[in-house]
Amino acid sequence: MQPRIIFMGTPDFAVASLNALVQAGHNVVAVITATDKMGGRGGKQLLESAVKKYAVANDIPVLQPKNLKAPDFIDNLASYQADLQVVVAFRMLPKVVWAMPPLGTFNLHGSLLPKYRGAAPINWAVINGDTETGVTTFFIQEEIDTGDLIFQEKMSIGDNENVGEVHDRMMMLGAEVVVKTVAAIANGNISPTQQDHQLASPAPKLTAENTRINFAQPTKKVHDFIRGLNPYPTAWTSLEGEKWKILKTIPHLESHSLTAGTIVTDGKNDFKIATQDGFVEVLELQVPGKRRMNVHDFLNGWRADEEISRFS
Repeated sequence: MQPRIIFMGTPDFAVASLNALVQAGHNVVAVITATDKMGGRGGKQLLESAVKKYAVANDIPVLQPKNLKAPDFIDNLASYQADLQVVVAFRMLPKVVWAMPPLGTFNLHGSLLPKYRGAAPINWAVINGDTETGVTTFFIQEEIDTGDLIFQEKMSIGDNENVGEVHDRMMMLGAEVVVKTVAAIANGNISPTQQDHQLASPAPKLTAENTRINFAQPTKKVHDFIRGLNPYPTAWTSLEGEKWKILKTIPHLESHSLTAGTIVTDGKNDFKIATQDGFVEVLELQVPGKRRMNVHDFLNGWRADEEISRFS
């Protein structure tokens, strides 16, 4: 007998797993997702989560609680009599929610736990220059990302792959592991293992402070930092007090005597920024008031002032 499943998630990353469960014939009785928001031009457009759009299109009931501890929501959740809850890219759950179903609540996490516990595991794996990452399913416990491991699957990270590309491949791998996990739990064929907490590392939320580029570092570290934040939330730097976003680079090891952050350009095709031991050649960027563009289009309309041509 297929377990009754409640699925919790919000963005496109979660839709892949939800769709995989539906296509595999699992009994998803409801989804829980973020509340609708007003946005778009002028803030007048109603924005629905990707998970809600999928659920509505597939006639799956949708719950959008503002407060996950509200008695009315808890009663409504209990009425679905779910055997299992599946969480993919959602918010933290109170114990009254995750402890409700008899088969438990498991989460899909975008790293090989206990490595990269936290909000941005995919970004930090790329930022740190890792050549391998993966996905983990684990049973939720009170402390975030600390629960017993169910399954893990590894995947490589290319030398110049950006976080968006890793995200998209991981999304599909994660969907496969979610289906595998549900099937194993339904069949009673799991042997959860405890995490080694001594091996844990953080993947903190990305902020304006920790996404600023420090060019006074080795070239590879700067390059990895930039690709680890592309396409979102993007790495940034400052020129004359204005915020520039650097999106795509190529690393070049080359000795020089320039101050880190110095711009070197021919004004036509090449735009490089000095690092500790070389340069990052900029291929894509976004300057204040402009759209994202390739470096050739950018240079067509920009001329550096020799006295200010250094990022800080």
